[in-house]
Amino acid sequence: MAILLFAFIGVPLIEIALFIEIGGRIGLAATIAIVIATAILGSVMLRLQGLSALTSINRSLERGEFPAEGLRDGALLLFSAALLLTPGFFTDAIGFALLFPPVRRLIGAYLFRLVAGRVEVRGYRAPGDPFDRNASQRERGPVVIEGEAREIDGDKPPDGPDGRH
Repeated sequence: MAILLFAFIGVPLIEIALFIEIGGRIGLAATIAIVIATAILGSVMLRLQGLSALTSINRSLERGEFPAEGLRDGALLLFSAALLLTPGFFTDAIGFALLFPPVRRLIGAYLFRLVAGRVEVRGYRAPGDPFDRNASQRERGPVVIEGEAREIDGDKPPDGPDGRH
């Protein structure tokens, strides 16, 4: 609740105060130019960093690993993009900070610790589940595959109408 209160009341108040202070020192035109320039620069840097995150995800998937780092970076880059496109100096500062990988790692680790304590993972396995690694061979019993087999001579032409032996 406190985070939402800060996001919807505190951040706009900080932005207004910064606009008044900076605008009073450098003027209206320069203030607007800086806000537009940071949005453009942020979008260019975001594109470069976003490609890096996608490459990281692809490499992890090719190795058969879960792409946790790439997904974390992608989510934080998306948040960074939203902050950079929001007019304001405070949001731009946070958005630019998130463009740097060391900052994303720190914030990602913090968010993981914050969320990991609140998430509970549960699962259910039916008795005799063949994918249950904890079940002993004795509990599952021997693997039996029933069927019929015929020996096929490779030199003999097919005798059935569909080309089968």
